[in-house]
Amino acid sequence: MAEKREVLVVGGGTAGWITAAYLARFFEGRVGVTLLESPEIGIIGVGEGAFPTIRNTLKFLGIDESHFIRAASATFKQGIRFDDWLHAPASDGTRHHYLHPFEAPFQAEASGLVPYWLLQDEATRAPFAEAVTIQNRVAEAQRAPKRSGEGDYAGPLNYAYHFDAARLAEVIAARAVELGVRHLAGRLTHVELAEDGSVAGVVTDAHGALAADLYIDCSGFRAELIGNALGVPLKSVKHLLFTDRALACKIPYDRPDAPIASFTIATAHAAGWTWDIGLQGARGIGCVWSSAHMSDEDAAAVLRDYVGHDAFAARMIPFEPGYREAQWVKNCVAVGLSGGFLEPLESTGVVLIEAAVAMIAELFPLGGPADAPAARFNQLIAARYESIINFLKLHYCLSRRSEPFWRDNADPASIPPALQALLGEWRRRPPSRFDFLLDLESFAFFNYQYILYGMEFRTDLSGSRGDFPAMAAAEKLFARIRGFGERATADLPSHRTLIRQINEGLSLAG
Repeated sequence: MAEKREVLVVGGGTAGWITAAYLARFFEGRVGVTLLESPEIGIIGVGEGAFPTIRNTLKFLGIDESHFIRAASATFKQGIRFDDWLHAPASDGTRHHYLHPFEAPFQAEASGLVPYWLLQDEATRAPFAEAVTIQNRVAEAQRAPKRSGEGDYAGPLNYAYHFDAARLAEVIAARAVELGVRHLAGRLTHVELAEDGSVAGVVTDAHGALAADLYIDCSGFRAELIGNALGVPLKSVKHLLFTDRALACKIPYDRPDAPIASFTIATAHAAGWTWDIGLQGARGIGCVWSSAHMSDEDAAAVLRDYVGHDAFAARMIPFEPGYREAQWVKNCVAVGLSGGFLEPLESTGVVLIEAAVAMIAELFPLGGPADAPAARFNQLIAARYESIINFLKLHYCLSRRSEPFWRDNADPASIPPALQALLGEWRRRPPSRFDFLLDLESFAFFNYQYILYGMEFRTDLSGSRGDFPAMAAAEKLFARIRGFGERATADLPSHRTLIRQINEGLSLAG
């Protein structure tokens, strides 16, 4: 029998603990998993939100949903509302907003409803997300995506969560230890390299030298192994995604029974955007901006104006948008911020952690060289980063705002060629599932549709109107969706009510 392989995860936080817990659950004792965590280093926790994939991860780990919500101060997230991205507020106070919901559009025949929405009168048709899904109406009414008793990680509408990042890490850490992860508290002081350039071991202040077959770098922006020890460079994408600073704070609610938004509110400003996330006892608010277009002082003023006062403490989080094209080098693989970070928009940080650890689990060899899957992993993770860059850029490049930041984003020179090509095709047809390779994507074709048509992108189907003869049936389905949305809004509990019920001990499992 081959000797049992050992994995050492360097770093805790969201990336470290998800990685350790996932591998322990996946291998069920066939691989030893140790996590080294420095008690001196805090958690970045940018965004404090996730994508619906987090439900599958938590379910796989065996974490009870009600326990998770209580312990992580979590709330439900049904999507992202974008305020002022198309144009700045008008002098008369008129503002534009649209929702990117997590629920897929209703289907009508093979072509779906999208062509029929595109063929409606632009002046009178409902906004895209409101027309094709009930979730827009439910979320705007501050309703929850499910009722109590509908089962863990299940419900009539798709959803993710907002959460306290530090408390999320604690929840997953406790489960990881239950699954057999060995937790070592200590500081990494030195990385020893072998003659072939692989990691021979790490030296710690509290536990001396530690060795493993595979080292997973979850040390955040410090990138202790992949960056500092192995010297793998970061590929900057700042010429495509301009934001590189964030200020984050938490603001208490005005009253204990204040409604909780069940979507992230992303509000555009002159050189970036602010996030506004509803947690159980506070709102997580942050300002994201480009240092090439706005000073730190002006960004702080934007945050103060958004909050409405200056009686809060904010954390400055500088970041370089980019990723390491080689994230698995010899016997070391980076997960989380050590591998790359693009920006807080659309919660892609957690999505990339989930994608990376799932690939590591599937590809890790139980015998032979630990770097055997490195080339495949690097190809897949780099392609995923590139597709996410395209998706994030889509949010910016369609804006009609006049400030330099937004004009620079609309400049074709700053739009990746692959996205430019798709935008050209989408002038004549809506995004299709055939535009994307599933295993390389974090977002589906309909996620692109919500952004495109929320930003009033024009797809001209007038020349092929005859190819869509079921307009009368489609109109009836649009009316049914409106009716379903009204009934769901009446039947579902308020978001605050469901969170209160869960915290009072009500189980979602029924």
